[in-house]
Amino acid sequence: MVTGHDAAGRARVVDDRAVEPITSELMPGCAAYRLWGRDERPTFPDDGSPRSAEAYYPPPDGSRFMVNTIAPGELVPSPGLDQAAALNELEKLMPGAMAAMEPGSAGRHTTDSIDYVLVVSGEITLELDDGEQRLLREGDVVVQNGTRHAWRNHGTEPCMIAGVAIGADRILSARVQD
Repeated sequence: MVTGHDAAGRARVVDDRAVEPITSELMPGCAAYRLWGRDERPTFPDDGSPRSAEAYYPPPDGSRFMVNTIAPGELVPSPGLDQAAALNELEKLMPGAMAAMEPGSAGRHTTDSIDYVLVVSGEITLELDDGEQRLLREGDVVVQNGTRHAWRNHGTEPCMIAGVAIGADRILSARVQD
């Protein structure tokens, strides 16, 4: 549900539609729900209409609200998949998301954002540099400060995480490439 203000400044519900999941054969069993985003700092009153939010991850002063379902186990695409076509399709659905991913390291990525993440259901392992791993369960939260990471579901059930990403500036990469 999205709220906004009418011409007199009163609060109103302006949208209550279901959000369709973004899925890809590259990540079988996973789904991303891009719930809301904007590329600039908000000012109010605001009519609640969607603002520009082209890229999947936010620019500085932008924000994104998303829910992701992560399937258990190794995410292996089906054997006959046309990977180039699937990547092109994913780029249309999640512009720029694949650019944040590290080649050759499935799911590992770094974004220029501070992310507030809540585990809604299931279990997920947050994998950081040097193999550090933390198991997170329903109700656990993570404040992800623009660090290099990957999410791994080593359990037997899908895991759902909700996150808000606030765009940030990266002035110097502290990342050391192996």
